[in-house]
Amino acid sequence: MQLMVEMNFFLCFNVFKAPVKSFVKKMSKIEINNVYKIFGSNPKSVLPMVKGGATKEEVLEKTGHTVGLDNVSIKIEEGETFVCMGLSGSGKSTLIRHLNRLIDPTDGDILIEGTNVMSLNTENLIDFRRHKMSMVFQRFGLFPHKTVIQNVGYGLEMQGKTEEERNKTAMEKIEAVGLSGFENQYPNQLSGGMQQRVGLARALATDTDIMLMDEAFSALDPLIRSDMQKQLLDLQSELKKTIVFITHDLDESLRLGDHIGILNAGKLVQVGTPVDIVMNPADDYVEAFVKDVNRAKVLKAKIIMKPVNEANEIDKNNLIKIGEDQFIEEFLPQVVCNNANCEVVDKKGNVKGYISNKELQKSLSKS
Repeated sequence: MQLMVEMNFFLCFNVFKAPVKSFVKKMSKIEINNVYKIFGSNPKSVLPMVKGGATKEEVLEKTGHTVGLDNVSIKIEEGETFVCMGLSGSGKSTLIRHLNRLIDPTDGDILIEGTNVMSLNTENLIDFRRHKMSMVFQRFGLFPHKTVIQNVGYGLEMQGKTEEERNKTAMEKIEAVGLSGFENQYPNQLSGGMQQRVGLARALATDTDIMLMDEAFSALDPLIRSDMQKQLLDLQSELKKTIVFITHDLDESLRLGDHIGILNAGKLVQVGTPVDIVMNPADDYVEAFVKDVNRAKVLKAKIIMKPVNEANEIDKNNLIKIGEDQFIEEFLPQVVCNNANCEVVDKKGNVKGYISNKELQKSLSKS
């Protein structure tokens, strides 16, 4: 009898013990919840009008206030690159400045790892900015009277690190961005691309979890910009930072973003993966953005392939083998030259599916 009681207790304890963990919801790294930002002399008085559905133009005409953000909600996961894009005046730079409270919202919450940044007092906010987030600006933001190594180590100086610690870390980051040998130069002795590398190294030096990049590459020449994008992708593959990247350039957002959020007149009109944005635009505004996109640069083999069990009609006599994560533009010339179909494999060589001309034509068609 005693044994039965003990067994029943053990079973009940474990039955009810296990589900407790399953109810623990993991929070996103960054949560932006129902954020409004209205610029003007009395934004709180205008808030009901905005919440009632008034457009940005109507608010400006009737009240003289400008709507920066209109009920924006976003969740950004740890380790991802989230790109926010839109035309000039859409609210993207306003949004990113809410994350470190360079701008305070008129209404709504900003949560970083579950902490509402609006609840931070001045001392805690300064500490938060020093240790939790770093920022890369469009116009570099370097101190002209400081050398490269001094600029890169500035955030560490603000954290109270010794000069020896600062210089050691700064040199590591200078090397990481390809500026070895330039550590004792001044900003005016560097090209624009090199100056932006210094800005990136400075952001990396503080070793924060989150990096904010506001139009970080927009002032650069196209070739330098492409090189910086590649460098960021290479660094991110190793460091796995949580990056919020602002741009007005669709190609840049498609290249860098794990997810993309598109803003229009302060409203968030669509959030999705690059493939979601290109293949399923939410409205005419998004469709206008993506209509001229080269889909071959965006779509991967695994997105367009026919799974093995649905590919019986595809001719398998003349196949070329491609990786599931290859973009169409990488294997399309080989397909055309060999007049072949594709066998899609994963990293272990397992066959995941097949691609014929039919799948290629459908995926590349914009109709």
